[in-house]
Amino acid sequence: MPDGRRLRDTQCGLFATGKVLRRFGVKFTYLTNSRLSDPVFERGLRDFIAVCNVVKTFKNIRILQMGPRPFDFWTTMCNEGELLEKFNIQLAPVPLPELIHEVKKIRDGNGAKEELEILHDRTVIKIAEPKVQTIAALAKAMRNLIEKYGCQAGAIQCWTALQGELGIMPCAANSILNDMGIPIVCETDIHGAITALIAEAAVMNESRSFFADWTVRHPDLENGELLQHCGPWPMSIAKEKPELTCPIAFDDEGSLSAEAKGSDTLTLTRFDGDNGEYSLLLGNARSVDGPKILGTYMWIEVDNIKRLEEKIVTGPYIHHCVGVYKDVVPVLYEACKYLGIKADLYDPVEEQVKAYLRGE
Repeated sequence: MPDGRRLRDTQCGLFATGKVLRRFGVKFTYLTNSRLSDPVFERGLRDFIAVCNVVKTFKNIRILQMGPRPFDFWTTMCNEGELLEKFNIQLAPVPLPELIHEVKKIRDGNGAKEELEILHDRTVIKIAEPKVQTIAALAKAMRNLIEKYGCQAGAIQCWTALQGELGIMPCAANSILNDMGIPIVCETDIHGAITALIAEAAVMNESRSFFADWTVRHPDLENGELLQHCGPWPMSIAKEKPELTCPIAFDDEGSLSAEAKGSDTLTLTRFDGDNGEYSLLLGNARSVDGPKILGTYMWIEVDNIKRLEEKIVTGPYIHHCVGVYKDVVPVLYEACKYLGIKADLYDPVEEQVKAYLRGE
């Protein structure tokens, strides 16, 4: 006021609020002290909404588990009881015969018209039509079971029992659902399905994620790496129309082959845990040029591949990760506070992330 009296004491209330929330054990996010018209306020609010979307998604997960993990994949072992007790993450396990029965019923009744149309319109088909129809039926069957059991994602035992019963790989069927915003991951990787859900939640479900293997170093770039899988990536992220063909490592058909679109801004992440402790590996990458590879793939570059490799090897991570076409590292980092897991950055950028979150 003109006489020097102060009508508001912004910081007094602000600082007191933080202390009181701590006293009651309430987790909170601080948006920097700013005017409502400041761009930093809008940015902070949008990021917090994305954080809330991650937390909401994580706390309401149910995953369709289609078959047990492949015998050799000790890496994709998970603790179902612990996931439920710690995080309220539920599994809906179904045996492969239940899935196969649904596939045959749909295929024999021509009940996968939408999925069949997608394959004909959006892929270059290089396999026989009966196999295409089985792939479409598998995609529809997985959708039906996900709806039946109230799930948001699925993890499938993609080899080798399925090939003996249906004669196809499920990669292209996975791709169809991944493009619909229903993540389906390979090798019964439950933690991978959890990762895909929270990664898509971080981008507000506005774009699709891709489930990849860390596979091999780039032949020319010191910090380059190949992200690849047999063909389950969403068709929408392909640089060119993908081929529906035979995968790189198997004799049965049903894989997609296409290089993914490039980007200077990628987030790569992996939820995982063992011995009762869980964390989220996360960081950034950028796409680069590299040799042609079969399957769905992208050559990427990180700041320090040796540091990343050491993180993965010493764990609790494995050869699987999930990527999205946006920098959501700060969102996922902040979300970890509410999820009760450790945010594990593979580059030493924690101070930069904190600075971003506080509005700098």
